[in-house]
Amino acid sequence: MSNSQDKVIQMSGICKSYGKSANKVTALSDITFDVYRGEFVAILGPSGSGKTTLMNIIGLMDSADSGQYLLDGEDVTRAKEKVSAKLRNAKIGFVFQKFNLIPKYNALYNVALPLMLQGKSYKEAQLIAKEMLDRVGLGERVKHKPSELSGGQAQRVAIARALVGDCSLILADEPTGALDQKTGHEALDFMQSLNAEGKTIVMITHDVNIASRARRVVRVEDGRLAV
Repeated sequence: MSNSQDKVIQMSGICKSYGKSANKVTALSDITFDVYRGEFVAILGPSGSGKTTLMNIIGLMDSADSGQYLLDGEDVTRAKEKVSAKLRNAKIGFVFQKFNLIPKYNALYNVALPLMLQGKSYKEAQLIAKEMLDRVGLGERVKHKPSELSGGQAQRVAIARALVGDCSLILADEPTGALDQKTGHEALDFMQSLNAEGKTIVMITHDVNIASRARRVVRVEDGRLAV
């Protein structure tokens, strides 16, 4: 039987709103759900449903007004920005729709950067980054800058960057949004293979077909979890 130590994400009664008085907009209302270690969960919802706000809270880029959020068993509900930034870098690997690679740096440096932020030397970070780029099939592209890569290659660099710190959680925001259909399917295949190896993945999407590639789908509608 699973226990709380098996849970990467524990959310209970999460609420979030923006604005005040007559301008107040409720983004999330009473969100309660868990993600177990090794799961591949899709958070599915249309534009304006609250899924992006939920992703920002999961990724420690925003905080809830009320409720409780535990990440790897640690209460991060009211974590200050400095603490959140440290936890983000240590525990969450991000894969963004538009890759968010730094244009002036090559693939190797883009992947090595999170490790250097964790305090590893440039030499050690480079070695680990090279291994990760080899793993995603880009060992021959380590010196290429983002502008010299195809969309699929850039997304694989972003996935390598997400994996490099051995994070507890991979958080993927519309990971196929900037890719053509074939390349998008290849990116999802790779994410499924990572999940098969035991990686915990939470993927945000508005597309039912993409969500179906996850093992479990959590639907968000009007700021609430749809039952």
